[in-house]
Amino acid sequence: MRHLVVWVLLAVCLCGLDAGDGERLVREIILHECAIPFIYGDVVYHSCTSVRSDFDWCSLDRVFRGRWRYCTATDPPKCTFPFTFKQRTFEQCTKEDYVLNRSWCSLTSNYNTDRKWKQCSPLQ
Repeated sequence: MRHLVVWVLLAVCLCGLDAGDGERLVREIILHECAIPFIYGDVVYHSCTSVRSDFDWCSLDRVFRGRWRYCTATDPPKCTFPFTFKQRTFEQCTKEDYVLNRSWCSLTSNYNTDRKWKQCSPLQ
């Protein structure tokens, strides 16, 4: 994150803006939460994406309107509870049908339909 701040402030200096504008821009970029899920180009994204970018990014609006920011380590997709998987409802992470005996969760309320998931952290 520190590198992002440095790059933004450098860009502010190169564009001739004052420091107050740079600080406002940094706050605007860093403090806004990703709008997960978001729609970009008629595709629904349930986590950050690298589409048309070298780095993961997210939209700040549910339907992308040009407002975005780069993702950070604090932006992983969040589990959705409860979620449906194979005719069952889960209120927490499950190990059902995961080959590596690790827990996982759905990123949407219906895994059967959307097939979006993530591995749960050991603490979940």
